[in-house]
Amino acid sequence: MQNFRKVSILSVWGWLAIFALTPIALVLISSFFTPDNEHFIRLPATINNYAQLFNTVYLRILLQSILLATSCTIICLIIAYPFAYIVARIKSHYRFLLLLLIIIPFWTSSLIRTYAIIAILKTKGILNSVLLMLGIIHHPLHILYSYTAVLIGTSYTLLPFMILPIYANLEKFDNSLIDAARDLGAGKFRIFVEIILPLSTPGIIAGSILVFLPAMTMFYIPVLLGGAKDLLLGNLIENEFLITNNWPMGAAISVFVILLMGLSAIAYRRNKGQKYEDL
Repeated sequence: MQNFRKVSILSVWGWLAIFALTPIALVLISSFFTPDNEHFIRLPATINNYAQLFNTVYLRILLQSILLATSCTIICLIIAYPFAYIVARIKSHYRFLLLLLIIIPFWTSSLIRTYAIIAILKTKGILNSVLLMLGIIHHPLHILYSYTAVLIGTSYTLLPFMILPIYANLEKFDNSLIDAARDLGAGKFRIFVEIILPLSTPGIIAGSILVFLPAMTMFYIPVLLGGAKDLLLGNLIENEFLITNNWPMGAAISVFVILLMGLSAIAYRRNKGQKYEDL
């Protein structure tokens, strides 16, 4: 049994080393080289790729990505929190059905779901057809190939990543705390603000990280729904690797995103640990 445990652990570490740590190490090393059209990278080593990240163009793309990711995170949180709260409070058999509806989109490629959104939002799509039929609008709405379409598509794709962490947190909630607060005369609003919301903060932070970071780097949704009018970090990385053949610059931007993810994970762990200490 002891040998089996060691072999299992070594197998997992070996898998991670080959398919996770090695690619990240190669990207990190490539980010310090000089671009070359023929061999992709060449000597001498340089930090110029990281210095260019402070260029006005790259900073503007970063700010656009942060704005989109922040808006997407807020929208997902507004929709996900009430839904997760309701799911965590209803009977178990209804809960299973609602959780299944959340998980089902994962069974379909996000690219296919994005094309489905195109069918809904386009000028002669489902949304405009229904609104025109009901007489709510008299001319088709031009939503597709706009910032709004990108925001809708990104929020729809990442919504389950906000719902599930919040639900996992609320599902473990001790209802005796609510009963005790009611006995002490607290109203529903005060119970939510002072008990439920603070204790569900770890789920909110986890969901926000899982939504914010992918929203910054998704490259196919801005292309398909936004018409590639505005570059985001994901599009920028794709262009550096595949169009301009500037692999060191693309690697430097990728390293920046990885560092951002790492810092977010560290902040989440510290916040979670602090919550447990406060309790």
